[in-house]
Amino acid sequence: MNKYITEFIGTMFLVLIVGVAAFAGTAGAMAPLAIGTILMVMVYAGGHISGAHYNPAVTLAVLIRGKIDMGGAITYWIAQIGGTLAAWAIATFIFDVEGTGTSAVKSVGQGLAAELLGTFALAYVVLNTATAKATNGNSFYGLAIGFTVMAFAFTFGGFSGAAYNPSVAIGACLMKGFLWADIWIYLVGSLVGGALAAIIFNLSNPEDK
Repeated sequence: MNKYITEFIGTMFLVLIVGVAAFAGTAGAMAPLAIGTILMVMVYAGGHISGAHYNPAVTLAVLIRGKIDMGGAITYWIAQIGGTLAAWAIATFIFDVEGTGTSAVKSVGQGLAAELLGTFALAYVVLNTATAKATNGNSFYGLAIGFTVMAFAFTFGGFSGAAYNPSVAIGACLMKGFLWADIWIYLVGSLVGGALAAIIFNLSNPEDK
């Protein structure tokens, strides 16, 4: 149960910071720094309990990697969506967060590419720093994961809005920061990116089971 509570809390704070920093504009151009930072500290807070996925695409990557079974993955996904809904409720009903209701996607091709590449990089970093035997027990995994999201948000945010996470994308749609018409771009891009990262990790590390 502790694992699922951790996934709920971590996802809630991640999606909440995205909403308030990006859609309420409290962080301005520094929103990616706020988002990368909250992800980093939540990874350190929950990594020893749940693995600190906070992202259905990362959970998919860990499932393909073989470090979680299907039942565990489904429960993680439920907890992550629950955290997303909690973040939306807090942002909307307490802090009056509401986006512009316009698309954050520059074009379908660029949006898909940005989401796929960003999520691939994120999942690849997670698998190599937080699940690999060679890096077991390291103290830098949280920094690596948070900095990956921050770097891609600063660099590719103008092409897709920089979700790299189905929970973030759903939360952003609920807060009217993204359009529901674009949700498939975020879901396809992030889930394919996460799956590809896991496949490549497995091919590159056949001895790491």
